[in-house]
Amino acid sequence: MRYLVTGAAGFIGAAVSEALLARGDTVLGIDNLNDYYPVSLKEARRDRVAGRFPQGFSFKRVDFADHVALGQALEGEAFDRIIHLGAQPGVRYSLENPRAYIEANVSGHLNMLELARERQVEHMVYASSSSVYGGAEKVPFAVDDRVDHPLSLYAATKKSDELMSETYAHLYRIPLTGLRFFTVYGPWGRPDMMVWVFTSKILAGEPIPVFNGGEVWRDFTYIDDIVAGVLASVDHAPADDGSVKAGGSTKPHAVYNIGNHACEKLIDVIEVLEQACGRKAVRDMLPMQPGDVPRTFADIDAIQKDLGYEPTTSVDVGIPRFVDWYREYTGV
Repeated sequence: MRYLVTGAAGFIGAAVSEALLARGDTVLGIDNLNDYYPVSLKEARRDRVAGRFPQGFSFKRVDFADHVALGQALEGEAFDRIIHLGAQPGVRYSLENPRAYIEANVSGHLNMLELARERQVEHMVYASSSSVYGGAEKVPFAVDDRVDHPLSLYAATKKSDELMSETYAHLYRIPLTGLRFFTVYGPWGRPDMMVWVFTSKILAGEPIPVFNGGEVWRDFTYIDDIVAGVLASVDHAPADDGSVKAGGSTKPHAVYNIGNHACEKLIDVIEVLEQACGRKAVRDMLPMQPGDVPRTFADIDAIQKDLGYEPTTSVDVGIPRFVDWYREYTGV
């Protein structure tokens, strides 16, 4: 089976590509290698995958938000399924550069839907986000909950992706699965994410920003559990049989939460980080950031029932693994 993986030099994209290759599939990865965070990290992820699987992995640098460039790059390339993980991530950056989110997450997602339609692929899995739940009071968040009140443009673009996908599943009967990821962390992660930021600052003796007085809860999901959910999803395309899918569609379109189904208080996670780093953090207590939500908590009943998904990595295990990797990668 050959997969087209977008965002293949990204945190989740590289890990998913590696897992596909390890089980014997082949991967055509694409990524524009933009400078939202250091390109060297993206290149290192890509090179690691290519080094481990030189025969099965090929890579093209292209921006999927540019439909002309995308078409040219993929001319003559065949693939059976698409795993669309590329996006402009980050809640806070969407306040600074909103157009980047519309270009990558809305126009880019449309381009991938059109590609799936033109190529008549077996299945396209795409990345959504727990951010679509906004400031919902009901917890845990279930895929059948209404998500009409996003608190950031990033969240709004991800909800837009789900709506466009529903339309394409209806019009063209393309099997599509959206995955709402919950606070992904682990080795080879993103430098803008909390676990990386806090680790780097704790080890450097710098203050860490603790928002909302520490009254913040997150469903931290280790990268290996995310990858397991992505592979389970791509292997089970939603049927075009009129039945109600996860998320409520009667078309061949399902939406799942992928989380750890554990709501961790920020202060408790900081204590795990302190222990892993071997030093106490200097805490800079700050108000809530615009666009952020106080709590995320994944109801994973749907993906457990349909796909047998079971996360296995607690923060007590996953965070020390990240800190060990970070020390090795940075030499700190």
